[in-house]
Amino acid sequence: MQVFIRGAGVAGLTLAHELTVRGASVTVADIRTAIAGNASWLAGGMLAPWCERESAEEAVLTLGRAAADWWDGALPGHVVRNGTLMVAPARDAAELSRFAARTGGFQWLEGTQVAELEPDLAGRFRQALFFAGEAHLDPRVALLALYDRLEAAGVRFASGRQAADVLERDGNWDIVADCTGMASRQAGLRGVRGEMLILHAPDVTLSRPVRLLHPRFPVYVVPRADHHFMVGATMIESEDRGPVTARSMMELLNAAYSLHPAFGEARIVETGVGIRPAYADNLPRMRRDGRRLTINGLYRHGFLLAPAMARQAAATILRDRLEVLHETHR
Repeated sequence: MQVFIRGAGVAGLTLAHELTVRGASVTVADIRTAIAGNASWLAGGMLAPWCERESAEEAVLTLGRAAADWWDGALPGHVVRNGTLMVAPARDAAELSRFAARTGGFQWLEGTQVAELEPDLAGRFRQALFFAGEAHLDPRVALLALYDRLEAAGVRFASGRQAADVLERDGNWDIVADCTGMASRQAGLRGVRGEMLILHAPDVTLSRPVRLLHPRFPVYVVPRADHHFMVGATMIESEDRGPVTARSMMELLNAAYSLHPAFGEARIVETGVGIRPAYADNLPRMRRDGRRLTINGLYRHGFLLAPAMARQAAATILRDRLEVLHETHR
């Protein structure tokens, strides 16, 4: 079976993986000349279905619970299973109870237990919620590793809009899958602007993502290699791809500083803006129309939901193919 996938973000690469392990011949094309810079590149990489359930539908939890296992199977050694810690400043301590009432899969921690998990936060928070079953990965390392693994498995890659157009037009494809996010311009799709920072804070050590309750949006600090931390992310109903705004920069930095004062001395290594594709209910969709299939609307749950969506899409594609072959040989 010959499958052509447009888009080399997390949706396209996970679909390519699921199809390849099922024996399909896959070609992936992206208008970018490198993976760096797409919305997936700017993601936090948190595999946190229980935390996300606080503001999302039950489907996010249902689809996302197996994400850590999927990534572990696809890229052994890339997933860190240290859970997620949810904290709040003293003035917002009551918000922890509100958050707890809207989710599950956690345990309450007292201040001494917080210090045991994260010594650098000792004495800073009286209570916290600990989601032990959650995990995280570095999305950039994961995307590059998955790309290399797919290429080694025989997946062909092409870059540039012209190359993608020529391949789609001239190829003998059984299925063309669109995984291009906002570039697809599907009806009903809207963009949600997310802004993020990467800080280098040599005096801070964290072993897991720490979420800080914030009056406007959930702020998370995700540890990466060599005392680097991804701080994100805003959720603004806008498709503006301009630089990070001063307001967002101040809010993200203030949140990091509230978590630990040493972030005040951190170096701002990078800022980024990504436009996340979302439907009205913020849930993803897989749609099939003849030989064309789309996966879109992953919103802010790309690494969490892409594996489940890819599995569904691959199963649908191959089931339909078997039905066609059966009818042909009757």
